Amino acid sequence: MRMLKIYLETTMFNYFFDADRDAHADTVRLFEEIAAGQYEAYTSRPVIEELEKTKGDKREKMLSLISTREIPILETSVEAEKLADIYVTEGVIPVNYRTDGLHIAIAAVNDLDMIISMNFQHIVKRKTIKMTAAINSINGYRAVEIYSPMEVV
Repeated sequence: MRMLKIYLETTMFNYFFDADRDAHADTVRLFEEIAAGQYEAYTSRPVIEELEKTKGDKREKMLSLISTREIPILETSVEAEKLADIYVTEGVIPVNYRTDGLHIAIAAVNDLDMIISMNFQHIVKRKTIKMTAAINSINGYRAVEIYSPMEVV
């Protein structure tokens, strides 16, 4: 069986360092499972851009986590941008949160298996999971599974 390819959305790096958050322990465990070779993890340029907006030393810690764990950074592509725009046009993702759709689109166009996120407002929710799966299928991509870290560790 091949190793599952997962996309780590911005919230995963935040929860890793925030011990007061409910999912902190599961997020740390997920990173341990990645280090143990259970998953092939990726992130993206939009994640880096979002992390760079963080204030203080947490910003450097989160960015360092990506580099020290050698997590590949996927670039945004015209293909992913178009798919994200479809998510917005179809009402899956609000226009003001298009980057959330871009996370899903980058995972889809790079043929990743799942997205791990703690963004329950726009990403880890039934409507998003069902509608992005349908849109991906219509546009020649397979559905990307979307989970919180608690569901995969």
